[in-house]
Amino acid sequence: MNKNSSNQRLPRAKGIDMGTYYTPKECARKVKHLVLPQMNRKIVEEFITILGMHATFEEHNVPIPNKVVMYGPPGTGKTLTAFYMAQMLELPLILVRLDAVIHSHLGETGSNIRKIFEYAKATPCVLFLDEFDAIARTRESNDEVKEMARAVNTLLQCLDDFGDSSIFVAATNLENELDRAIWRRFDTKMTYSLPDEFSRRQYIELLINGFDGEAGLTEEVCGRLAGCSFADIEQIVLKAKRKAIIEHSPLTHEHIVLSYEEYSPSL
Repeated sequence: MNKNSSNQRLPRAKGIDMGTYYTPKECARKVKHLVLPQMNRKIVEEFITILGMHATFEEHNVPIPNKVVMYGPPGTGKTLTAFYMAQMLELPLILVRLDAVIHSHLGETGSNIRKIFEYAKATPCVLFLDEFDAIARTRESNDEVKEMARAVNTLLQCLDDFGDSSIFVAATNLENELDRAIWRRFDTKMTYSLPDEFSRRQYIELLINGFDGEAGLTEEVCGRLAGCSFADIEQIVLKAKRKAIIEHSPLTHEHIVLSYEEYSPSL
């Protein structure tokens, strides 16, 4: 299936689709190297288990969770988690395009938000909105323009009317700037942080797996890349692999050091 094809046409604004469509199979390819902290993996697994017991929860009159907010530094796995959830639930993922949704004309942003949520209500999917703070910022800010305050009001209404045929997932690096009323609409919250030593080692092993390298490289790389995000680690290891390929040599500690210096991660 084409990314922009679906049972119902994705709404458009500014001449472009408001989201990008990924099939479950495409989502699976995205998450080959996902490393989830134990707590977040437990939350995701429980979330998916509950969704598979829809009828049982209805019998007990216990609502099904379907709104997830993820927060933490960039490059720590929030986006990949959304893809992973879509894969596990065998649902398409709709990655909302903020450049299409946010509009300078009065009322257009709120109207676009409503359209993309109506799409998700009609077509089962994982609706994923990254950089959520761009449309969910607190209305208490003195410099907040009235247009965006209206957009937050529309967003609140959409979350209240979302139903249970789809899943809404939001991610932000600026959780303290979200409107407090928005926070209360989420039944599942996941915190992300920079990878610890165990997670770094696990991720580096996934990245290096199958690539010829010198002995003990994983341990050395793990120590060298302390303080890096998953995104930083991926870019540094990929850069090091390219150096090794150019030189027709195994991956070495020197390749990692040079790549780290060139990439210069912001720690």
